[in-house]
Amino acid sequence: MVSASDEDALKGNSLEVYRFLLRNGKPAGVREVQRALNLSTPSLASYHLSKLEEAGLIKKENGNYVINKIILEDCIKVNRFLIPRFLCYAVFAFLLLTTELTVLRPNVVTSFYFFATVGTLACAVAFSYETVKVWSKGGF
Repeated sequence: MVSASDEDALKGNSLEVYRFLLRNGKPAGVREVQRALNLSTPSLASYHLSKLEEAGLIKKENGNYVINKIILEDCIKVNRFLIPRFLCYAVFAFLLLTTELTVLRPNVVTSFYFFATVGTLACAVAFSYETVKVWSKGGF
């Protein structure tokens, strides 16, 4: 569950800093964060890092910052990429729908086939909507 302080800390550039540290997977210093995210000054990077540290999302170890708590629960980490989990569900639903419409299509369309296909389409649309919602919210 995401607390209110975590949600306040994860906005704008602070969210980008958090994502960078999560994708990077190794400790990073202030200058490294500044260069990677094209922030104007090291003090700006330091501000966002301290904001995340106060929220308890990252911690300082040996002069570098590391992730302390992972809260992007709507995402799956694949190597260095974060993808919304609903994208996986949407792709599966569209593949299932394609299979239903091509391989499993009967000669005579029955009510069972029709409702199964409509149900699969509804799931694919719902998962696609949730994926777009997560992407637009920036929660991945």
